Amino acid sequence: MLPLLALLLLLWDTDPARASINEEKILGGQACIPFSQPWQAALFVSQRFHCGGVLLSDRWVLTAAHCAHWNLQVVLGKHNLRRLELSKQIARVKQQILHPNYNSRTKNNDLLLLYLQKPVKLTPQVKPIQIAKDCANPGTSCLVSGWGSVSSPYVSYPAVLQCLTIKIFSDEDCRKAYPDVTFPGMVCAGTYESGEDTCQGDSGGPLVCNGVLEGLVSWGMEHCGLTKYPGVYTRLCHYRTWILNEMKKP
Repeated sequence: MLPLLALLLLLWDTDPARASINEEKILGGQACIPFSQPWQAALFVSQRFHCGGVLLSDRWVLTAAHCAHWNLQVVLGKHNLRRLELSKQIARVKQQILHPNYNSRTKNNDLLLLYLQKPVKLTPQVKPIQIAKDCANPGTSCLVSGWGSVSSPYVSYPAVLQCLTIKIFSDEDCRKAYPDVTFPGMVCAGTYESGEDTCQGDSGGPLVCNGVLEGLVSWGMEHCGLTKYPGVYTRLCHYRTWILNEMKKP
């Protein structure tokens, strides 16, 4: 018998051309102030938008493990994906470091480090963000951003980066929605308003709380924006030591 998680959820797919309800997006958000999230990365495969990501230094980008692809390309300094912007920087990936305990079925340990071929130039539009040292408390207000779909179940991808303010849920409330969620590596966040959520295309994008990186968009219900089912994020305070140690190796 399949686990409850597999029965309830359709874990976020990362190809916008595939099934209409499988990925993370920002639903019910609004356009970000241009370049207000300078750590936001867009990952492309063969010139097609694939996932979100987060700049940790001039040589490292963090994303979700389920966004892994042999042909990833990182784009930074973007607000509108459909317009020419002089702040844009394109970086090739030299090495992909998957968390050794990543489980593709449950999405446990859903994180992937990308080591860039060359350092990117840090500018006002391209800046790294620090990983949270301590886990944010339930009720903490946070910001999630991405270029994921703005409708569900039928996808519609925006041109400009979308932002949404959400709150950290308690483990108890998260477990009520998803009994099989694995703590402490995952955390739920969302609002109690229907139609406000992350969804298709936002996977790997940043959840920022108190000015530091708290999480990565990971998975949720197949139909985005359901009131009692918040998005689930990889909780990075739990992985900070592993991430920093890996960044020292190359």
